Amino acid sequence: MAPWSGLWAGRAGGGVDAYRGTPVVVKMENPNWSISEIDGAEEDGLLPRPRKTKNAKQITWVLLLKAHRAAGCLAWLASAAVALGCAARRRVAAGRTDSSHSPAAAADSEREEAPTPPSRFYGFIRACLLMSVFLLAVELAAHSNGRGRIVDSFYASLVRFRAAYVAPPLQLLADACVVLFLVQSADRLVQSLGCFYILLNRIKPKPVSPPPLPDAEDPDAGYYPMVLVQIPMCNEKEVYQQSIAAVCNLDWPRSNFLVQVLDDSDDPITQALIRGEVDKWRQNGALIVYRHRVLREGYKAGNLKSAMSCSYVKEYEYVAIFDADFQPYPDFLKRTVPHFKDNDELGLVQARWSFVNKDENLLTRLQNINLCFHFEVEQQVNGVFINFFGFNGTAGVWRIKALEDSGGWMERTTVEDMDIAVRAHLKGWKFVFLNDVECQCELPESYEAYRKQQHRWHSGPMQLFRLCLPDIIRCRIAFWKKANLIFLFFLLRKLILPFYSFTLFCIILPMTMFVPEAELPDWVVCYIPALMSFLNIIPAPKSFPFIIPYLLFENTMSVTKFNAMISGLFQLGSAYEWVVTKKSGRSSEGGLIALASPKGLKQHMPFVDAGAREQPSPGNESKKRNKYNRIYKKELALSLLLLTAAARSLLTKQGIHFYFLLFQGISFLLVGLDLIGEDVK
Repeated sequence: MAPWSGLWAGRAGGGVDAYRGTPVVVKMENPNWSISEIDGAEEDGLLPRPRKTKNAKQITWVLLLKAHRAAGCLAWLASAAVALGCAARRRVAAGRTDSSHSPAAAADSEREEAPTPPSRFYGFIRACLLMSVFLLAVELAAHSNGRGRIVDSFYASLVRFRAAYVAPPLQLLADACVVLFLVQSADRLVQSLGCFYILLNRIKPKPVSPPPLPDAEDPDAGYYPMVLVQIPMCNEKEVYQQSIAAVCNLDWPRSNFLVQVLDDSDDPITQALIRGEVDKWRQNGALIVYRHRVLREGYKAGNLKSAMSCSYVKEYEYVAIFDADFQPYPDFLKRTVPHFKDNDELGLVQARWSFVNKDENLLTRLQNINLCFHFEVEQQVNGVFINFFGFNGTAGVWRIKALEDSGGWMERTTVEDMDIAVRAHLKGWKFVFLNDVECQCELPESYEAYRKQQHRWHSGPMQLFRLCLPDIIRCRIAFWKKANLIFLFFLLRKLILPFYSFTLFCIILPMTMFVPEAELPDWVVCYIPALMSFLNIIPAPKSFPFIIPYLLFENTMSVTKFNAMISGLFQLGSAYEWVVTKKSGRSSEGGLIALASPKGLKQHMPFVDAGAREQPSPGNESKKRNKYNRIYKKELALSLLLLTAAARSLLTKQGIHFYFLLFQGISFLLVGLDLIGEDVK
């Protein structure tokens, strides 16, 4: 037989014409293999210059390297699966659920919620789960080979009943939710196009009268009005140092701004630490005062209201507010306050947030996607085209006259920032959002903390809508502004969004698997949600690998948001729940450097707020709360509901619906077992 020759083989024969393959050097420094050809023989003229070919040994090395990489990936996946299984086993073995509390946790603070009996909402989800399990059992019995006459008769009656009485109302509700889904998607698309228009035309808010550059010979020249800086906090033991340091290092004339540390802590040790930090900065020349309320009512709104009642506040023209975990850059005031100059209608300048721990875990990465869209698209578009948006509660500068004209801080809702923004808008004040001015802060790293935060953020707007709807109708602003507030700001973005997200994807979709007479088209289940997720992730391009987890997680969070929306709308027991978001105390590199007391500060007389420093009550002792992961019953029940519906969809061979229900059910399972976010051991 003639020797085989081809693409991977050399020439037949011997001598100088015999080609034995290209000598190669295989580098194995990392899994990304590389091959270098050695052409020494050709350069000496001994052999003709061959074309690029590969020999059997080279292919062997390539396959070995690829196998090595595949083995590494498999080992990583196996390790991750084992770790996930161990964590799930610990959750189940501990048996702690979202309704169980340890004695230490119950005594932690008066702000911690008390144990509550199972809610009606959870009862509804459990009823849907039991119904789905029953219907799946009926379907399996009907499709079995050995079914009897009784099973056939019962199944036929069930089919007639669901076609006549169940399918029509379910289809009607599904169609209504699809219409709401399309309206909300159109609103999001318009906002995204508005953001694209802003970027394309490089629209950027600019001061009406840019302040003159400071004179090198006179550092105090320029526009430096009196600014009050407030840091409200409550038991912020992890972050008080970096926030106070960042604020005291603001690049502003020391005589023209005062820092108020508004401490609502009920822990005497935390109070002493914060008071000591304030004294340290005061001794180094900072104009700073410590305030502690005896009657801590109204949460953050009550704290701010109490601080604004001080007699010396009338000497200041603007107030900048920073939550305890926020670290403004030194030039924050120089980039925000000048927008107020010669613009008497401007009431608020809001900066965007940036996050020091956005890459900490999967939960923080998904939050970063959501908040980047909120600031880059929602806040920026509303600020440019409407001059109104919801105040974010921190990293903003208010004109004190606008606060007073709007009625000041009120404790009637858990979203005091949105409340004051709506009342200021009704009074005719304008807002400016600065997308290029950032203030660093933290994202919640545990699902428990994030869940509490989202409950407050979605319950409060519904409380506020009930309270301010008559004022919106009676006020004398333009009709289109009233329509924007009622239909877009409140109804569409605060009520309809969580309603259809939960109802359509968590209830109606799995129910249509058991009632095939009612159906949802593929574009509702797959294509439109994928497009909306793509629009959401554009402001955070580095997060594109997480687009599928983001879509699934947003649907998972619709349970918490829907429950909070219902609680706020109907004033249920958890409507006014307020739990301070847990902080970890992470800081940027610049923030760590700033923790040290600054050198060269101008020395001033110590500023003492008379009567503000109250001693803690003798009976109040420091308490330490036990932290642990929990099992969330609503999410776990919904995961079983969706997985049951996925099993039912296999019988009808619905491809897209099956994959969506399967992965969405797994997403609910991971969240229900608290396997996303911080693992508290």
